[in-house]
Amino acid sequence: MKTTINQVHKYVDQTVTLGAWLANKRSSGKIAFLQLRDGSGFIQGVVVKEEVGEEVFQLAKGLTQETSMYVTGVVRKDERSPLGYELNVTGIKVLHESVDFPITPKEHGTEFLMDNRHLWLRSRRQHAVMKIRNEIIRATYEFFNENGFAKVDPPILTGSAPEGTSELFATKYFDEDAYLSQSGQLYMEAAAMALGKVFSFGPTFRAEKSKTRRHLIEFWMIEPEMAFVEFEENLEVQEQYVSYIVQSVLKNCQLELKTLGRDISKLEKITAPFPRISYDDAIKFLHEKGFEDIQWGDDFGAPHETAIAESFEKPVFITHYPVGIKPFYMQPHPERDDVVLCADLIAPEGYGEIIGGSERIHDMKLLEEKLKEHGLDATHAYKWYLELRQYGSVPHSGFGLGLERTVAWISGVEHVRETIPFPRLLNRLYP
Repeated sequence: MKTTINQVHKYVDQTVTLGAWLANKRSSGKIAFLQLRDGSGFIQGVVVKEEVGEEVFQLAKGLTQETSMYVTGVVRKDERSPLGYELNVTGIKVLHESVDFPITPKEHGTEFLMDNRHLWLRSRRQHAVMKIRNEIIRATYEFFNENGFAKVDPPILTGSAPEGTSELFATKYFDEDAYLSQSGQLYMEAAAMALGKVFSFGPTFRAEKSKTRRHLIEFWMIEPEMAFVEFEENLEVQEQYVSYIVQSVLKNCQLELKTLGRDISKLEKITAPFPRISYDDAIKFLHEKGFEDIQWGDDFGAPHETAIAESFEKPVFITHYPVGIKPFYMQPHPERDDVVLCADLIAPEGYGEIIGGSERIHDMKLLEEKLKEHGLDATHAYKWYLELRQYGSVPHSGFGLGLERTVAWISGVEHVRETIPFPRLLNRLYP
């Protein structure tokens, strides 16, 4: 019976064949222990000389790291194994011998590992991170489908920018200027006017010259947009969604979290509702904590967000930021003209902002004024966006969640470069 490692639990005491690679091995006299991987998981193969004979045993002892093979054996329960099972090997058929695999079970520098990212992905740790990423993606589709959202795909090439062009990658679109999308939000607003509740899930690009552990040049965003939804209801959707994906990872990725050494007691506390603190109160709090450098009207940096997050066990919403530090499309506070109806969701444990969201301006005249203030072209590039307020405008809200930061937080990984298969960083376009 040919199967995969994640399915061996169905075949206890039965003979199966796995297509696998050798991750590592050790031998002790007349027994060889093969650490096998097949993409679905890792399992130990035990080769006993007395049971397989001299030829198979010598073949097993001579296997090199990342050699590919078919391995046949009997599935046995083993409580000492992280998987709970091991394979008593009876036969091996080598498919391709791997020679001098560069990533050995020793310490390697970050740059070396990044240069060999195409091979580093095979490691047990990177496998665990990618499986958690996959579970978050799966749970995202499940959450939004179950809650009546339609998936819509906004364009990646755009003629306008939601948040200005300073951090955009520009290109020529025949005889016009175009940009790689930094957000699908404006298009999702149009989709929400047609379909009510929508979400997108795609790549976004920021030409931001940052080298921090929180930043990538290319990353993936989940961007829901909802018609007839105002500020408070928008926050409720966000906390329900984040709680859902965390609980899904806890349920379906126990082995991966254990591999990464993640403290799951911290994740078990992530259930809605989440605490909230206003920007005004956050400034006061930071002054009390000794951050005299931050003044009302300044945006928060990583140290400020971390200090605020440390006071809470759950993600925390920072609400009602000043108008001057937020994009043009955010709805002003009904009782204050200096702040907008927006919130950033800050993850615990120093992982920073994972969601930015707001109620959007739905009044056409106000939006015209804001476009003018920001020097944006309401007669051409943003004409269609303005027209959304001309034909049956309604209150509407949305948010964007950065996938890689969320993966980093949930998996407990230090740097976002490990949370995307092939990271694009300030000085890295290879591999």
